[in-house]
Amino acid sequence: MEFKISGVLPSDLVDILRLNESEVPRLGPADLGLMQWFADNAAYFGVARHEQRLAAFLVGLRPGIDYASPNYRWFCDRYDDFAYIDRVAVAEDYRRHRLASRLYEAFAVSVPKSIEFMTCEVNTKPPNEGSMRFHTQLGFEQVGTLVSENETKQVALLARKL
Repeated sequence: MEFKISGVLPSDLVDILRLNESEVPRLGPADLGLMQWFADNAAYFGVARHEQRLAAFLVGLRPGIDYASPNYRWFCDRYDDFAYIDRVAVAEDYRRHRLASRLYEAFAVSVPKSIEFMTCEVNTKPPNEGSMRFHTQLGFEQVGTLVSENETKQVALLARKL
């Protein structure tokens, strides 16, 4: 299968929202307004397509934007500069084609070479063991833990050197 990685188009947002919602609770819930906000404010908002169908997406942020996510804020409080992956999802029909890895790499090459760290989080409560394995294989290491939502959610905060 061939895939094309490119920037998000306004016409992608409904499909991206549908894919995002299919991945809750592994991803945080969203609405069309948030997806539009990402399109307007993200440092990187990439999609992978197969024959014009959305196969995957990744939202990457940099410090300095007004985004209330406690996970993003945690990194802002501790790192001077970083490339933060807010969310990534691959449609079930397109898994095992390295799309997430390719989107991570596309984000990494889009940021200035002076950026030392790529960061993200993975749910540990409820656990997302597949995502933790994926990030470990990519060289991410846990640098913190954050508990939220009345202690019903916990994430491992991860970073890797670029």
